Amino acid sequence: MSGSGVDETATPPLRRNRVPHPSAPVTLQGPGLGSHVRVPLGETGFDVFPLFLGGGEFGWNVDAQASHEILDTYVELGGNAIHTADSYAAGRSEFIIGSWMRSRGTRDDTVLTVRVGRHPDNPGLGAVNLVRAVEASLSRLGTDRIDVLSLDAVRGDTAVLEDTLATCEWLVESGKVRAIGAHGYTASQLVEARILSSAGYPRVTVLDVPYNVMRRDEFDGDLRLIAAAQGIAVTPSHPLAHGFLAGETRTRGQQATSVRGSQLAAHLNRRGSRVLRALDAVGVELGVPDAAVAVAWLLAQKAVTAPIVNAFAPRHVVECMRAVGVRLSRAQLSDIARAAE
Repeated sequence: MSGSGVDETATPPLRRNRVPHPSAPVTLQGPGLGSHVRVPLGETGFDVFPLFLGGGEFGWNVDAQASHEILDTYVELGGNAIHTADSYAAGRSEFIIGSWMRSRGTRDDTVLTVRVGRHPDNPGLGAVNLVRAVEASLSRLGTDRIDVLSLDAVRGDTAVLEDTLATCEWLVESGKVRAIGAHGYTASQLVEARILSSAGYPRVTVLDVPYNVMRRDEFDGDLRLIAAAQGIAVTPSHPLAHGFLAGETRTRGQQATSVRGSQLAAHLNRRGSRVLRALDAVGVELGVPDAAVAVAWLLAQKAVTAPIVNAFAPRHVVECMRAVGVRLSRAQLSDIARAAE
Protein backbone atom coordinates (compact mmCIF):
# COMPACT_ATOMS: atom_id res chain seq x y z
CA MET A 1 0.00 0.00 0.00
CA SER A 2 1.69 3.11 -1.19
CA GLY A 3 2.55 6.36 0.53
CA SER A 4 1.19 5.54 3.94
CA GLY A 5 3.34 8.01 5.83
CA VAL A 6 3.39 5.74 8.88
CA ASP A 7 5.62 3.08 10.36
CA GLU A 8 5.91 0.56 7.51
CA THR A 9 7.90 -1.98 9.51
CA ALA A 10 5.18 -2.95 11.94
CA THR A 11 4.23 -6.60 11.59
CA PRO A 12 0.69 -7.80 12.32
CA PRO A 13 0.27 -10.17 15.24
CA LEU A 14 0.12 -13.31 13.10
CA ARG A 15 0.71 -16.65 14.72
CA ARG A 16 4.13 -17.17 13.15
CA ASN A 17 5.54 -14.15 15.05
CA ARG A 18 4.10 -14.89 18.47
CA VAL A 19 5.83 -16.59 21.37
CA PRO A 20 2.97 -18.77 22.67
CA HIS A 21 1.99 -18.68 26.32
CA PRO A 22 2.10 -22.14 27.99
CA SER A 23 -1.66 -22.04 28.50
CA ALA A 24 -2.43 -20.88 24.97
CA PRO A 25 -4.35 -23.15 22.56
CA VAL A 26 -2.29 -25.34 20.24
CA THR A 27 -1.22 -23.38 17.16
CA LEU A 28 -3.25 -24.26 14.09
CA GLN A 29 -1.35 -26.02 11.33
CA GLY A 30 -2.15 -26.49 7.66
CA PRO A 31 -3.59 -24.26 4.92
CA GLY A 32 -4.23 -20.56 5.47
CA LEU A 33 -7.61 -19.32 6.60
CA GLY A 34 -8.55 -18.17 3.12
CA SER A 35 -7.19 -21.16 1.23
CA HIS A 36 -10.72 -22.32 0.40
CA VAL A 37 -11.57 -18.98 -1.24
CA ARG A 38 -10.84 -19.32 -4.95
CA VAL A 39 -12.29 -17.87 -8.14
CA PRO A 40 -11.59 -18.89 -11.76
CA LEU A 41 -9.05 -16.65 -13.47
CA GLY A 42 -11.05 -16.34 -16.66
CA GLU A 43 -10.26 -19.07 -19.17
CA THR A 44 -6.69 -19.65 -17.96
CA GLY A 45 -7.62 -22.82 -16.09
CA PHE A 46 -6.24 -21.40 -12.83
CA ASP A 47 -8.20 -20.76 -9.64
CA VAL A 48 -6.92 -17.85 -7.57
CA PHE A 49 -7.57 -16.03 -4.34
CA PRO A 50 -9.58 -12.95 -5.38
CA LEU A 51 -6.70 -10.63 -4.55
CA PHE A 52 -3.28 -10.71 -6.21
CA LEU A 53 -0.23 -9.69 -4.23
CA GLY A 54 1.82 -7.37 -6.41
CA GLY A 55 5.59 -7.16 -6.29
CA GLY A 56 5.82 -3.54 -7.41
CA GLU A 57 7.51 -2.39 -4.20
CA PHE A 58 9.88 -5.35 -3.85
CA GLY A 59 13.49 -4.36 -4.42
CA TRP A 60 12.50 -0.69 -4.65
CA ASN A 61 10.90 0.55 -1.42
CA VAL A 62 10.97 -2.84 0.33
CA ASP A 63 14.10 -4.95 0.81
CA ALA A 64 14.31 -8.71 0.34
CA GLN A 65 13.72 -9.69 3.97
CA ALA A 66 10.67 -7.45 4.34
CA SER A 67 9.37 -8.65 0.98
CA HIS A 68 9.58 -12.25 2.14
CA GLU A 69 7.65 -11.36 5.29
CA ILE A 70 4.93 -9.75 3.17
CA LEU A 71 4.77 -12.84 0.93
CA ASP A 72 4.64 -15.13 3.97
CA THR A 73 1.74 -13.15 5.42
CA TYR A 74 -0.19 -13.33 2.16
CA VAL A 75 0.22 -17.09 1.84
CA GLU A 76 -0.49 -17.69 5.53
CA LEU A 77 -3.85 -15.98 5.07
CA GLY A 78 -4.67 -18.16 2.07
CA GLY A 79 -3.40 -16.18 -0.90
CA ASN A 80 -1.97 -17.97 -3.92
CA ALA A 81 -1.69 -15.38 -6.74
CA ILE A 82 1.40 -13.20 -7.21
CA HIS A 83 2.01 -10.54 -9.84
CA THR A 84 5.31 -8.98 -10.87
CA ALA A 85 6.96 -7.40 -13.90
CA ASP A 86 10.41 -7.55 -15.45
CA SER A 87 10.62 -3.77 -15.11
CA TYR A 88 9.91 -3.65 -11.36
CA ALA A 89 13.16 -2.46 -9.76
CA ALA A 90 14.96 -3.52 -12.97
CA GLY A 91 14.18 -7.17 -12.28
CA ARG A 92 14.95 -7.23 -8.56
CA SER A 93 11.28 -7.87 -7.76
CA GLU A 94 11.41 -11.08 -9.79
CA PHE A 95 14.63 -12.17 -8.11
CA ILE A 96 13.14 -11.60 -4.64
CA ILE A 97 9.97 -13.51 -5.47
CA GLY A 98 12.00 -16.31 -7.03
CA SER A 99 14.22 -16.68 -3.99
CA TRP A 100 11.12 -16.73 -1.77
CA MET A 101 9.45 -19.47 -3.83
CA ARG A 102 12.60 -21.59 -3.69
CA SER A 103 13.12 -21.15 0.05
CA ARG A 104 9.45 -21.86 0.87
CA GLY A 105 8.82 -24.50 -1.79
CA THR A 106 5.69 -22.67 -2.94
CA ARG A 107 6.10 -22.60 -6.72
CA ASP A 108 3.58 -25.34 -7.49
CA ASP A 109 1.01 -23.73 -5.19
CA THR A 110 1.44 -20.26 -6.69
CA VAL A 111 -0.27 -18.74 -9.71
CA LEU A 112 2.41 -16.41 -11.08
CA THR A 113 1.71 -13.58 -13.52
CA VAL A 114 4.58 -11.64 -15.07
CA ARG A 115 4.28 -8.46 -17.13
CA VAL A 116 6.95 -7.92 -19.79
CA GLY A 117 7.68 -5.23 -22.34
CA ARG A 118 9.30 -2.42 -20.36
CA HIS A 119 12.65 -3.80 -19.24
CA PRO A 120 15.37 -1.61 -20.80
CA ASP A 121 17.37 -4.65 -21.92
CA ASN A 122 14.41 -6.15 -23.83
CA PRO A 123 11.95 -3.36 -24.56
CA GLY A 124 8.75 -3.81 -26.53
CA LEU A 125 6.86 -6.84 -27.73
CA GLY A 126 8.76 -7.70 -30.90
CA ALA A 127 9.50 -11.40 -31.36
CA VAL A 128 13.19 -11.33 -30.40
CA ASN A 129 12.86 -9.08 -27.37
CA LEU A 130 9.74 -10.90 -26.19
CA VAL A 131 11.53 -14.26 -26.12
CA ARG A 132 14.56 -12.72 -24.46
CA ALA A 133 12.37 -11.01 -21.86
CA VAL A 134 10.64 -14.28 -20.97
CA GLU A 135 13.93 -16.16 -20.71
CA ALA A 136 15.38 -13.43 -18.49
CA SER A 137 12.30 -13.46 -16.24
CA LEU A 138 12.40 -17.23 -15.93
CA SER A 139 16.06 -17.02 -14.92
CA ARG A 140 15.46 -14.33 -12.29
CA LEU A 141 12.41 -16.15 -10.93
CA GLY A 142 14.21 -19.50 -10.89
CA THR A 143 11.28 -21.30 -12.48
CA ASP A 144 10.58 -23.15 -15.69
CA ARG A 145 7.25 -21.51 -16.55
CA ILE A 146 5.18 -18.36 -16.22
CA ASP A 147 1.51 -19.03 -15.52
CA VAL A 148 0.19 -15.83 -17.11
CA LEU A 149 2.41 -13.72 -19.35
CA SER A 150 1.06 -10.15 -19.44
CA LEU A 151 1.99 -8.23 -22.59
CA ASP A 152 2.70 -4.59 -21.78
CA ALA A 153 1.80 -2.30 -24.67
CA VAL A 154 1.13 0.76 -22.56
CA ARG A 155 3.92 2.77 -24.18
CA GLY A 156 2.49 2.40 -27.68
CA ASP A 157 4.70 -0.51 -28.72
CA THR A 158 4.96 -0.75 -32.51
CA ALA A 159 5.15 -4.55 -32.68
CA VAL A 160 2.53 -6.10 -34.95
CA LEU A 161 -0.05 -7.85 -32.78
CA GLU A 162 -0.09 -10.95 -34.99
CA ASP A 163 3.69 -11.29 -34.68
CA THR A 164 3.48 -10.89 -30.91
CA LEU A 165 0.79 -13.56 -30.61
CA ALA A 166 2.72 -15.86 -32.95
CA THR A 167 5.68 -15.58 -30.57
CA CYS A 168 3.34 -16.24 -27.65
CA GLU A 169 2.14 -19.37 -29.44
CA TRP A 170 5.70 -20.69 -29.49
CA LEU A 171 6.19 -19.77 -25.83
CA VAL A 172 3.01 -21.64 -24.87
CA GLU A 173 3.85 -24.69 -26.98
CA SER A 174 7.36 -24.82 -25.47
CA GLY A 175 5.85 -24.85 -21.97
CA LYS A 176 7.49 -21.60 -20.90
CA VAL A 177 4.13 -19.82 -20.65
CA ARG A 178 0.70 -21.20 -19.75
CA ALA A 179 -1.67 -18.31 -20.60
CA ILE A 180 -1.60 -14.81 -22.09
CA GLY A 181 -2.70 -11.52 -20.55
CA ALA A 182 -2.61 -7.91 -21.69
CA HIS A 183 -1.79 -4.52 -20.20
CA GLY A 184 -2.25 -1.22 -22.02
CA TYR A 185 -4.25 -2.75 -24.87
CA THR A 186 -7.19 -0.87 -26.35
CA ALA A 187 -10.64 -2.35 -26.91
CA SER A 188 -9.97 -2.55 -30.66
CA GLN A 189 -6.72 -4.43 -30.06
CA LEU A 190 -8.54 -6.95 -27.87
CA VAL A 191 -11.07 -7.47 -30.65
CA GLU A 192 -8.23 -7.97 -33.13
CA ALA A 193 -6.57 -10.42 -30.75
CA ARG A 194 -9.78 -12.44 -30.47
CA ILE A 195 -10.08 -12.57 -34.28
CA LEU A 196 -6.49 -13.82 -34.48
CA SER A 197 -7.25 -16.47 -31.86
CA SER A 198 -9.74 -18.00 -34.30
CA ALA A 199 -6.73 -18.69 -36.53
CA GLY A 200 -5.08 -20.67 -33.75
CA TYR A 201 -3.12 -18.01 -31.88
CA PRO A 202 -3.34 -17.96 -28.07
CA ARG A 203 -6.28 -16.06 -26.63
CA VAL A 204 -5.85 -13.06 -24.36
CA THR A 205 -7.56 -14.28 -21.21
CA VAL A 206 -6.51 -11.73 -18.56
CA LEU A 207 -6.61 -7.93 -18.65
CA ASP A 208 -4.50 -5.82 -16.29
CA VAL A 209 -5.81 -2.24 -16.31
CA PRO A 210 -5.45 0.68 -13.85
CA TYR A 211 -8.81 0.91 -12.12
CA ASN A 212 -10.13 2.20 -8.80
CA VAL A 213 -12.95 4.37 -7.51
CA MET A 214 -10.90 7.49 -8.30
CA ARG A 215 -9.74 6.29 -11.72
CA ARG A 216 -12.49 4.75 -13.82
CA ASP A 217 -12.28 6.36 -17.25
CA GLU A 218 -9.64 4.00 -18.67
CA PHE A 219 -11.72 0.90 -18.02
CA ASP A 220 -15.36 2.01 -18.02
CA GLY A 221 -16.73 2.08 -21.56
CA ASP A 222 -15.57 0.01 -24.53
CA LEU A 223 -12.80 -1.79 -22.64
CA ARG A 224 -15.22 -3.03 -19.99
CA LEU A 225 -17.74 -4.12 -22.63
CA ILE A 226 -15.16 -6.05 -24.65
CA ALA A 227 -13.67 -7.72 -21.57
CA ALA A 228 -17.13 -8.86 -20.48
CA ALA A 229 -18.11 -10.05 -23.96
CA GLN A 230 -14.91 -12.07 -24.32
CA GLY A 231 -14.95 -13.51 -20.80
CA ILE A 232 -11.61 -11.90 -19.99
CA ALA A 233 -10.59 -11.89 -16.33
CA VAL A 234 -9.93 -8.32 -15.18
CA THR A 235 -7.17 -7.84 -12.59
CA PRO A 236 -7.10 -4.12 -11.79
CA SER A 237 -3.78 -2.54 -10.90
CA HIS A 238 -3.53 0.52 -8.62
CA PRO A 239 -6.70 -0.45 -6.70
CA LEU A 240 -5.71 1.95 -3.90
CA ALA A 241 -4.62 4.83 -6.15
CA HIS A 242 -0.97 4.51 -5.07
CA GLY A 243 -2.06 4.21 -1.45
CA PHE A 244 -4.31 7.28 -1.32
CA LEU A 245 -7.47 5.22 -0.76
CA ALA A 246 -5.92 3.68 2.36
CA GLY A 247 -6.72 7.02 3.96
CA GLU A 248 -3.40 7.51 5.72
CA THR A 249 -2.36 10.60 3.75
CA ARG A 250 -4.94 13.38 3.85
CA THR A 251 -2.97 16.63 3.80
CA ARG A 252 -0.12 17.95 1.71
CA GLY A 253 2.01 18.17 4.83
CA GLN A 254 1.90 14.37 5.16
CA GLN A 255 3.03 13.53 1.64
CA ALA A 256 6.63 12.57 1.01
CA THR A 257 8.82 14.49 -1.45
CA SER A 258 9.16 11.58 -3.84
CA VAL A 259 7.54 9.98 -6.87
CA ARG A 260 4.97 8.44 -4.56
CA GLY A 261 4.38 11.81 -2.94
CA SER A 262 3.60 13.42 -6.28
CA GLN A 263 1.19 10.59 -7.10
CA LEU A 264 -0.63 11.12 -3.83
CA ALA A 265 -0.70 14.90 -4.33
CA ALA A 266 -2.86 14.46 -7.41
CA HIS A 267 -5.71 13.27 -5.16
CA LEU A 268 -5.31 15.76 -2.32
CA ASN A 269 -8.26 17.89 -3.36
CA ARG A 270 -11.98 18.23 -2.64
CA ARG A 271 -12.88 15.17 -4.67
CA GLY A 272 -10.29 13.06 -2.86
CA SER A 273 -11.53 14.29 0.50
CA ARG A 274 -15.12 13.38 -0.40
CA VAL A 275 -14.07 9.86 -1.36
CA LEU A 276 -12.09 9.34 1.85
CA ARG A 277 -15.04 10.52 3.92
CA ALA A 278 -17.28 8.05 2.11
CA LEU A 279 -14.79 5.23 2.74
CA ASP A 280 -14.51 6.31 6.37
CA ALA A 281 -18.27 6.12 6.84
CA VAL A 282 -18.55 2.64 5.34
CA GLY A 283 -15.45 1.47 7.20
CA VAL A 284 -16.85 2.57 10.55
CA GLU A 285 -20.17 0.91 9.77
CA LEU A 286 -18.54 -2.41 8.84
CA GLY A 287 -15.56 -2.27 11.19
CA VAL A 288 -12.90 -2.47 8.47
CA PRO A 289 -10.14 -0.09 7.33
CA ASP A 290 -10.52 2.23 4.34
CA ALA A 291 -8.19 0.06 2.24
CA ALA A 292 -10.52 -2.92 2.65
CA VAL A 293 -13.52 -0.81 1.67
CA ALA A 294 -11.76 0.48 -1.47
CA VAL A 295 -10.82 -3.05 -2.54
CA ALA A 296 -14.30 -4.33 -1.68
CA TRP A 297 -15.74 -1.66 -3.99
CA LEU A 298 -13.66 -3.11 -6.82
CA LEU A 299 -14.63 -6.68 -6.00
CA ALA A 300 -18.29 -5.63 -6.16
CA GLN A 301 -17.84 -4.71 -9.83
CA LYS A 302 -19.02 -7.67 -11.92
CA ALA A 303 -16.19 -7.33 -14.41
CA VAL A 304 -13.45 -7.60 -11.75
CA THR A 305 -11.87 -10.94 -10.88
CA ALA A 306 -8.96 -10.06 -8.59
CA PRO A 307 -7.31 -6.67 -7.97
CA ILE A 308 -3.51 -6.46 -7.73
CA VAL A 309 -2.40 -4.89 -4.44
CA ASN A 310 1.16 -3.85 -3.68
CA ALA A 311 2.22 -3.66 -0.04
CA PHE A 312 4.92 -1.99 2.04
CA ALA A 313 4.39 -4.12 5.14
CA PRO A 314 2.58 -7.29 6.29
CA ARG A 315 -0.16 -5.29 7.99
CA HIS A 316 -1.13 -3.81 4.62
CA VAL A 317 -1.68 -7.32 3.31
CA VAL A 318 -3.93 -8.11 6.26
CA GLU A 319 -5.96 -4.94 5.74
CA CYS A 320 -6.51 -5.53 2.02
CA MET A 321 -7.30 -9.23 2.32
CA ARG A 322 -10.12 -8.38 4.72
CA ALA A 323 -11.94 -6.95 1.68
CA VAL A 324 -12.67 -10.45 0.42
CA GLY A 325 -15.09 -10.98 3.31
CA VAL A 326 -16.80 -7.59 2.88
CA ARG A 327 -20.10 -7.29 1.02
CA LEU A 328 -21.06 -3.70 0.31
CA SER A 329 -24.74 -2.81 0.02
CA ARG A 330 -26.12 -0.98 -2.98
CA ALA A 331 -26.44 2.15 -0.87
CA GLN A 332 -22.81 1.95 0.21
CA LEU A 333 -21.61 1.38 -3.35
CA SER A 334 -23.69 4.31 -4.50
CA ASP A 335 -22.38 6.61 -1.77
CA ILE A 336 -18.77 5.81 -2.66
CA ALA A 337 -19.30 6.22 -6.41
CA ARG A 338 -21.20 9.48 -5.94
CA ALA A 339 -18.41 10.90 -3.80
CA ALA A 340 -15.96 10.26 -6.65
CA GLU A 341 -18.01 12.16 -9.23
